[in-house]
Amino acid sequence: MKKIALALLVTGVSLMAADGAALYKKCAACHGAHGEKPALGKSAKIGGMDAAAVEADLKGYKAGTVNKKGMGALMKGQVASYSDADIAAVSAYINGLK
Repeated sequence: MKKIALALLVTGVSLMAADGAALYKKCAACHGAHGEKPALGKSAKIGGMDAAAVEADLKGYKAGTVNKKGMGALMKGQVASYSDADIAAVSAYINGLK
């Protein structure tokens, strides 16, 4: 019985975990499928960026404290619905893009 409960718990946690690839889909329109584009011709290419740096930037955009290249308001709207777990997941995903 304990094994079944543990399996259900692990499965539930896995299903609730943020999916960086799915979250990135709304980013791809401006940043490219692999983070290879400077968004709107302004931003840096984000593919492969350090996950901690991306996470810090996204949290700053969400809080309204970051405005790199005048993109603060636009990015604030993009990440407004992201939880901290979502931000961590999408940051890790961006780090893995090449």
